[in-house]
This record gives sequence, C-alpha cells and structure tokens, in this order.
Amino acid sequence: MNLTVVVSAIVVYFAVVISLSLLTARKNRGSADFFRGGRRSPWPVVAVAMVGTSISGVTFVSVPGMVEASAFSYLQMALGFVAGYAVIAYLLLPLYYRLNLTSLYEYLEQRFGLYSYKTGAAFFLLSKVLGSGVKMYLTAIVLQLVLFDPLGVPFWVNVCLTMLLVWLYTFRGGVRSLVWTDMLQTLCMLGCVVLCIVSVCRAAGFTLAEGCRSVADSPMSRIWFFDDPGDTRYFWKQFLAGMFTTVAMTGLDQDMMQKNLSCRSLRESRRNVLSYGVAFIPVNLLFLALGVLLFDFASGAGVAVAKPDDLFPTVACGTDASGRPLMPPVVGLLFVLGLVSAAFSSSGSSLTSITTTFTLDILKAGGKQDETGLRKTRGRVHAGAAVVMGVVICGFRAIGDDSVINAVYTISGYTYGPLLGLFMFGIFTRRRPREAWVPFICLASPLLCMLLKTHSEQWFGGWRIGFELLLINCALTMLGLWLASAMTGKFVSLHGKD
Repeated sequence: MNLTVVVSAIVVYFAVVISLSLLTARKNRGSADFFRGGRRSPWPVVAVAMVGTSISGVTFVSVPGMVEASAFSYLQMALGFVAGYAVIAYLLLPLYYRLNLTSLYEYLEQRFGLYSYKTGAAFFLLSKVLGSGVKMYLTAIVLQLVLFDPLGVPFWVNVCLTMLLVWLYTFRGGVRSLVWTDMLQTLCMLGCVVLCIVSVCRAAGFTLAEGCRSVADSPMSRIWFFDDPGDTRYFWKQFLAGMFTTVAMTGLDQDMMQKNLSCRSLRESRRNVLSYGVAFIPVNLLFLALGVLLFDFASGAGVAVAKPDDLFPTVACGTDASGRPLMPPVVGLLFVLGLVSAAFSSSGSSLTSITTTFTLDILKAGGKQDETGLRKTRGRVHAGAAVVMGVVICGFRAIGDDSVINAVYTISGYTYGPLLGLFMFGIFTRRRPREAWVPFICLASPLLCMLLKTHSEQWFGGWRIGFELLLINCALTMLGLWLASAMTGKFVSLHGKD
C-alpha cells in the first residue's frame, strides 16, 4: 500500500468534508440551528446520514469478523432494530415533537423535575464520552498500525489530529452540517465496502456472481437460529435484544435523535426513522458477506488471523510470507477510507450531541444567555468536549488492556437502563416520585444489575444474564420510581402538570 497515495486520498477526503461543512454552516441563523438544524433538514438526507452515524469504525472492523463464530445471526438482531425503530417512530417521536424538545432530557424536567432532568443528562454524557472514546480508540489503533506507524507519527499526534479534524467540521455548522457531511461519509463508506467485495472476489478468482454463490453456500451464512434457547444466537434473544437496545440506545439518546428532530415535521421524521431502520438489513448484509469472503480468502492463502477483529485489516493491508501484499493496493486504500468515513461520521455526531446536552441540560445556558453569550459558551463546550474525548482515547492507550475496553462497553450499556426506566415510567404511568430519590434510584439499579450478573449462574441454576440485562435494569429503575411515588401520593395528567 503506497502511503503517499493513502495520505493524499485522506487529505482530499477531509478537504471535501470540511468544505461541505463550511458551506452548509453559512445558512445557520444562530444556536438554535446548531442544535436542531432549524428543523429544515430533508428527511431522505437525514435517513442516509443516520446509517453512517449508527455504524462506527468498530462496526466496520468487527462485523466482518463475527461471521466465523456467529454466522449471519446478526441479521436477526437487525430485524429487532426495525421493530425498535417502529416503536420510536410511533411512540417517542410524537412526544418529542409535541413538546418541541431540543434536548430529549427536557422531557424529564417537565414530567418529574430538575433532579430527574440532570440525572438523565448525566447518564447520557457518561455513556457517550466513554463509548465514543472507546470507538475512536479502536479506530485510532488500526490507523496507527496501518498508516501512522509506517510514517513515524506517535499515537498522541494521531489522536490530536483526529479530534482536530472532527472539531473542524462540526464547530460551526452543528446538526445542519452533520446531516450533509454524514450523508457524504455514509455513501463513501458503503461505496468502499461494495468495492472491497468486488476486489476480494477478483483476488480470489471469482466473478461477482460466483462470489455471491460462494457466500450463499457457506455454512457461515446461516441466518436463523430457533433450535436452542440457550444459544446466544437464539432468534428471540437476538430479536428482542435488537428491539429494546434500539429503543434505549437510539430513541433515548441525544446523539442519535438530534438529527431526527431536525426534520421539518413529525411526518417526515417518522419516514426518516422507518427508512433507515429498514436500511440496516441490507447494509449489515454487505458487511457479513464481506466477512465470509475474507475468511475464505485468508484460509485459502494460509493467513493466520489472531482474533476476529484483525480479519479485515490483516487481509486488506497485510502481506504474505514473502512480503507481497495479500490484496491489490486499492483494497488497503478502500479499507482506510471506509474506516475513516465510518469512524468520523459517528464521532462528529457524538461530539455535537455532547455539546448540546452539556450546554442546554447541565449549564442551562439556553435560558440564561443571549445569542452572543450562548454562542461563546457553546464554542467553549465544543472545544472542551473534543479535548476530553482526546484524553479518554489516550487514557485507553495507556491502559492497553482489552478487558478494560470490554468493561467500559458494559458500563456504558448499564447507563441506558435507568434512562429507559425514567422515560417508560413517565410515559406509561401518572405517578410522580419523590424527586430527591431519583438520582439514588438510578445509581442503585445498575449496581444491583452488576450484582445479579456476577452471581446469576450461582443463584438461578446456571442462568447467565446476557442481553436481557437492559430490561432488568429498566424494570428495577421503574420499581424504585414506583416505590418513591407511593410515598408522595402525587399524580399528573399524562405528559402534563399537576
């Protein structure tokens, strides 16, 4: 892989992305457009952009590698995604639009009070900073190995450059710019995946049609698993996990919903959500098919892959025993560009949502400052968030332990249980809990879940808690809120005030 060509391609890529960002930012009329895009975003553009936001660099690397152990069972979860997006479209979006929300967590203040509002926002920030930091760390590691190490660039420079680029194309335009730049990056990412599939087929001596038949005939292409309820690939486990994870981690996530709320109307936003929800099935099918082709190629070429996540970078950028590239140089270039597109689309959206939540929910700057003051505060928070994410990435590098990375993902998953419990309790009941107790309930629920997960096999006859942890977390939160509300005796009209 010619490093000069790769670097030149990346420079051109970011020149286009930053130019598009600056062009769209010219139409911004103030901070409201930064946070909500003026609610003028075309829904087809948002739908394409959301695909890129949902697919991070981790997905780009990991999904092809999972086919050896899990086959195509991930598509069962993708069907659950579609069901989850239907819940978002018909339950949550009408609520958000009716209340004219900029931050999702404003609902918690209207429904319960200030403590609930701050608690929901804090749980989101914790989850997003850690989760985004991990995703960018794993992406930065791959880029360091295939690009920056050969150039002699240290890791901290890689991180600084990465966060600077993310900040550059998001600091002015906010959501409006993100919608258009993420659309571009999504199309680039999908184009790279398709071209990689074609290139791998050619390298293996297949036509594209023969490659498709090879994937279809492979035992790794099995989709449905109905036979063993104890199997992690069991259909109903995967489907329900996909549905509830989508509701919690998309429908209650400022990062994921910010672009949805930039659509012109509820009707357009609903079309957008349902469209990109369905789109996840063919998109993930592309990644899984690529995984089968890569595994077959690696096996035929006698290439050893240390772990599943190494499959794509090893085949795309690696060499054989004689030092010759395994793939044509264009495949390595496509891999790097696709990884960059996926990673930066996700990280740009995360940075903007962190800025929105901290500025509006934690600092409450929207109600305290005029437009000039709000713009300055927003700018400082945006820059500070970029620095914090950079520090988190370097921190993971210093730790250098994959078990810690997995633990952080688990902790981030725990944070959505209280959020789901708060929103579900607010939507489906008329009770109002004792406000001062809400933060403690939301802290106690994940701690109890940790205890249950640790001892579940011992206490419950071998039952190992998996994807259902989110539901248990949510149920415990709702139980705590119900007990706290029983002491007050206060009720409200649904979504209204006393």
